[in-house]
Amino acid sequence: MNFQTVLSADPLAAAEACGDHILQILAEALAERPTAAIAVSGGTTPKLLFQYLAKATFDWSHVHLFWVDERAVPPGDPQSNYTLAHDNWLEVINYPPANIHRMQAELPVSEAAERYADDIRGHFHLQEGEFPVFDIIQQGMGPDVHTASLFPGEPLVLDRTGITAAVYVEKLKAARITLLPGVLARARHTLMLVTGADKAPALKTVWSAPETLLEAPAQLTRHHQGTVTWFLDEAAAAGLR
Repeated sequence: MNFQTVLSADPLAAAEACGDHILQILAEALAERPTAAIAVSGGTTPKLLFQYLAKATFDWSHVHLFWVDERAVPPGDPQSNYTLAHDNWLEVINYPPANIHRMQAELPVSEAAERYADDIRGHFHLQEGEFPVFDIIQQGMGPDVHTASLFPGEPLVLDRTGITAAVYVEKLKAARITLLPGVLARARHTLMLVTGADKAPALKTVWSAPETLLEAPAQLTRHHQGTVTWFLDEAAAAGLR
């Protein structure tokens, strides 16, 4: 695996370290290209990340923002990953609306996934069969070793041809929209923000257990083409020592 680790004392410090790395990567990308693209996730620790980014002195006018996955809820719903970013970051700094590419999760999920794939193809000027290359994809990982909205047992974990898909998570009885492995694997930088003692066994599974992608989707990070950086707090990393 092409990965590195940044260990912090607690979730806040891990989120801030991740945020600093995001700003550094974006600055370097914008020095080389007119625009940059980042995809972010939802959850408790990303909330801390978004709050940190909201305080940063940075010109976001050339950074296009996407999401890794989304729940099948409209904007404004407390479960919405978009709303989490909006309330804690985007609204705070008046993020350029034209640069925000949210999943239209108020629509039927299959339609929302198709529209999102079209949005991505349009932004990256993709031809048939091509994949986007994000400067950064920020992901998390669940205690069950899921990442994005690719949960254990989901056949799309093995999909290398699609860009997005609608999925139904049986254990949550909920529909979601997610980027697929072919997109996740091509990011220039994958930033895995993982904190909490409940993640320690999952992290050990990703790093050292035999590969079983259908059972441990976060093991997909073993095959990413860019750099994978794990931002961990001490509780999540405890099982590695």
